[in-house]
Amino acid sequence: MKKFMNDPKNFVPEMLDGIVRANPDTLRYVPDYNLIHRADAPNNGKVSIIQGSGSGHEPAHVMTVGPGMLTGACPGDVFAAPPMDYVYESAKLLNSDKGVLLLVNNYTGDRMAWEMAKEMLDAEGVKTEIAYVNDDVAVQDSTYTVGRRGVAGNFFVMKTAGALAEAGAELEDVKAIAEKTNSLVRTMGIALSGTTPPAKGEPIFTLADDEMEVGVGIHGEPGRRRDKMASADDIVDELLNAVVSDLPFEEGDEVALMINGLGGTPISEQYILYGIAHRKLEEKGIKVWRSYVGEYCTSLEMAGASLTLLKVDDELKDLLLAPAEIAIRTF
Repeated sequence: MKKFMNDPKNFVPEMLDGIVRANPDTLRYVPDYNLIHRADAPNNGKVSIIQGSGSGHEPAHVMTVGPGMLTGACPGDVFAAPPMDYVYESAKLLNSDKGVLLLVNNYTGDRMAWEMAKEMLDAEGVKTEIAYVNDDVAVQDSTYTVGRRGVAGNFFVMKTAGALAEAGAELEDVKAIAEKTNSLVRTMGIALSGTTPPAKGEPIFTLADDEMEVGVGIHGEPGRRRDKMASADDIVDELLNAVVSDLPFEEGDEVALMINGLGGTPISEQYILYGIAHRKLEEKGIKVWRSYVGEYCTSLEMAGASLTLLKVDDELKDLLLAPAEIAIRTF
């Protein structure tokens, strides 16, 4: 294992410290709870939105905090759910008069931590709601989930809910748009290599030079099957067939198309996959309204990619186009 780090136990805190030092005007860091939050939060005129699964998926979630996106994020260690008290204390710190929306990726550990925290918050009179993200079509159940996993489609849930909260909407409406977005988004991924958590020191799984993991999870969970390496055309066919048939997406639909790198895939290869997917969607009569290519929800240094489709309408288009500012800035 070769990584830029000191003590593996300090991997996440040192990363969080670096994020805030790079964004001193816009972000704040509460080390006791691994909390990264907007410098201007809480704002009593806006619903606060908090998320936080395991670390290792950056920029999700700690790098997607800012106006029009998350109010705060409190991750756990690499590939581990945050402790319940991190969620509880973070929500209390960021509570606003309009309440708090907790966005939860659908993994067993995450659900336990966030649901227990919500029970305690409810008992104290903190107005909270939960919305779940479960866009992965690869599996229905796994060792790590209760139902489908929440993966890269999470970005669209954050974006639409964040935009509505920024506009001053009520908590019930922000939750409703998160649930609507989740209902219309589907994802599936393929891995070409394993990934090595800092504390583990060895890959979660390994693949031979001629193998790929079809339907892999973002923590290295098994997918649908392990298969021989295929061409980019065949890989996109596999992903599209699974994703398109699930909603299902149909001729005449408009979609946002995301190719998400899992951490170790060159941007050139991501655009190869995007171009093929765009062409194949056109052949199906599905119009790509907007493109997203890059790293949105990674798995440390895993070589691989996921394909996400979001079926859009006028409401979702407006929210996706609304201004947002996060730690990952462009020139």
